[in-house]
Amino acid sequence: MNKRIKSARQVQQHQSLFHCPICQSFMEVHESKSFICQKGHTFDFTKKGYINLTTRPSKTKYTKELFEARRELMVEQQLFEPLLEKIDAWIQNTVSRQDALTILDTGCGEGSHLARITEKLHNTFTNGVTGVGIDLSKEGIMTAAKNYPETIWAVADLAHSPFRDQSFQLLLNILSPSNYGEFSRLLKNGGYVLKVVPQQNYLTELRDAFFKDTDRASYSNDDTVDLFTRHFQLKDRIRVTYNVDLNPSSMQSLIQMTPLTWSISETDIQAVLDKHSLSSITVDLEILIGIKGHEK
Repeated sequence: MNKRIKSARQVQQHQSLFHCPICQSFMEVHESKSFICQKGHTFDFTKKGYINLTTRPSKTKYTKELFEARRELMVEQQLFEPLLEKIDAWIQNTVSRQDALTILDTGCGEGSHLARITEKLHNTFTNGVTGVGIDLSKEGIMTAAKNYPETIWAVADLAHSPFRDQSFQLLLNILSPSNYGEFSRLLKNGGYVLKVVPQQNYLTELRDAFFKDTDRASYSNDDTVDLFTRHFQLKDRIRVTYNVDLNPSSMQSLIQMTPLTWSISETDIQAVLDKHSLSSITVDLEILIGIKGHEK
């Protein structure tokens, strides 16, 4: 089975989750080729195993090379493995296993976080786990579809997401922008949103090397937390802090990946690396867990 057909059949099994991003009418898969709404708006499945559900072209700063660098850090160096273990444990201990679980990763990038989490959950949620990853970057979704064909991947705009109301029990929002109005619309009552945000020591070595004695040398997530709690009942906050040793190649990948350095020229980046011997990095993150409405 080629990737286009596999992607189409995966979406067909779960097409009740979707609605047309243009007119919000119901959609159906036709001939394992196209996703067509009741008013005739048509979106084709790609030969690379994903579907593009955006309504207009968009450009992001994320390139194919950046996503490959990110995947190396996530998979080879397991940069966020302790974080993903915490998320997995929380879901296992909290979310009911009586029903099939639907998870949407809102800003999935190259897909490694969602793929890792759903793989673990499949062993314990016997009624099934459906993972759907969306990102505005086509390059990220292409990388995800290439490496994790068991998951549904779509290029989509979070502000106009192609899903019906109350389609998901769980939303993941890991170091990516939020749209709380859309989150509330997409979540079932009693569903959870897990938002991962930096804590004050996140990548402190890079901040110190590149921004010492400036306001960017420190970080506070207080405003982010305040905004989150205005939209969802805060059920839990879990802080995850650890250090990771990185070889020079992986450190270069991290510097390429993080938005911290996007405004700095390659020449200046290299000058900083020549001056500082960076071999270890601090990962300091917080998982904000919110619930929609009242728990069941």
